[in-house]
Amino acid sequence: MKKIALITGATSGIGRATAQEFAKHGIHLILCGRRQERLEIIQKALQEQTEVHILNFDVSDKKETLKAIASLPPAFKNIDILINNAGNAHGLDPIQTGNIDDWDAMIDINVKGLLYVSKAVIPQMTERKTGQIINIGSSAGKEVYPKGNVYCASKHAVLAITEGMRIDLNEFGIKVGAINPGLVETEFSQVRYKGDAVADNVYKGYKALQPEDIAEIIYFAVTRPPHVNIADLLVFPTAQASSTIVKKSF
Repeated sequence: MKKIALITGATSGIGRATAQEFAKHGIHLILCGRRQERLEIIQKALQEQTEVHILNFDVSDKKETLKAIASLPPAFKNIDILINNAGNAHGLDPIQTGNIDDWDAMIDINVKGLLYVSKAVIPQMTERKTGQIINIGSSAGKEVYPKGNVYCASKHAVLAITEGMRIDLNEFGIKVGAINPGLVETEFSQVRYKGDAVADNVYKGYKALQPEDIAEIIYFAVTRPPHVNIADLLVFPTAQASSTIVKKSF
């Protein structure tokens, strides 16, 4: 019987690449995102390889999240794999000039959104005493860097929640882990810098991680034997040594 995976933030970047990787191996997919048109495009592209159901909602909206996941048809109800990938970074300001709306957006999506989706999915995993949850963290959850304040805090929270989940769900045999990428070339910087041209330079002068690199690692994590759980994994591009040290050549 094919496994069913629910992926949040599936319309771009790591989420979309993970959907493509899973589809190659026949994993049935529930793809979640805020952009209906993109969801439909991805569904059309992948449904030749596997079964695909799409859910259009914003993870930061508690009622919408619970309603969307409750609406799943019977064939998609028993979720085996949850990939909490939806996340964002807004602004790169020191704490004293930070934008409160940016703070709210990061906490609402990166922390509360992850919790809302998990709350909707975990009960059927505990009932069946099986399942796997992978939370997509960040190197920012390991190390605070200048002007990273609230974003880093939100990703530190992801790691704390992951550890708490793993402890609480241990008795049910549910695997829980976090995969924490460093610099990945996605739309992330366009969002963070709010379309400013500086975003175009973030990935210049070195080879950043690609979404497909992380997708392959996620697939590796979900295909380990039953007794093996990838609990916490930090992934950098070779050029990156820490959150503030990147070897660039121009």
